[in-house]
Amino acid sequence: MNIKKHIPNVITLLNLFCGCIAVVFVSKHNFQMAFLFVCLGIFLDFFDGFFARLFKVSSPLGLQLDSLADMVTSGVVPGYVMYKLLTNNFAFGENSLFPYFGFIITLGACYRLANFNIDTRQSDSFIGLPTPANALFVLSLPLILIDNQYTPWVDIVFNKWVLIAIGLLSAFVMNAEIPLFSLKIKNFSIKKNALQVFFLATSVLLALLFKYLGVALIIVFYVILSVLNNTFTKKN
Repeated sequence: MNIKKHIPNVITLLNLFCGCIAVVFVSKHNFQMAFLFVCLGIFLDFFDGFFARLFKVSSPLGLQLDSLADMVTSGVVPGYVMYKLLTNNFAFGENSLFPYFGFIITLGACYRLANFNIDTRQSDSFIGLPTPANALFVLSLPLILIDNQYTPWVDIVFNKWVLIAIGLLSAFVMNAEIPLFSLKIKNFSIKKNALQVFFLATSVLLALLFKYLGVALIIVFYVILSVLNNTFTKKN
């Protein structure tokens, strides 16, 4: 029995397990623990592919498992978080259907994951925002609210209609034809990886200065920097 070929799939299932735990914490309004387990799931999501390449055991089964695990960790969880935000923090009323618009994030993630599996253009970079990045953005929202609950701008920025707009926009950005630069550093040349190094350095600074708000800013910065890089590359 070749144990090595099962290691990546076990790691993928652990990602799924983290997503399931995150769902439970969201149901209990413990958004900090949900954020932690989604981060752990995303970490495992990176390493299942790493070990599959290391052991040369990539398989169609592994590809399908990876998408199914991501569907929970980076699809169901952020959609549920948005639903909870709209239901509890900005109540439309018990009989309102508007909070269910939060699950548009889940639908967008599902479509992106299915499309990613058949899109041969995304081997070294991404087209549209990856579902893990979108999940981190959405999971950071309730924590930003908690950290800044007595700040005047919170009521303006995080009203119920803005949250619905954020949900719709995130579903769109995940599936938009926007090329995003790869975060993979394939060699140790600073010149060839200047964009990645600049982004990572800025990300660390944003995270240290703004905590959970920094997480959301990092994702927005990633998209904006990619668009600027695409524009600059086309001109040259």
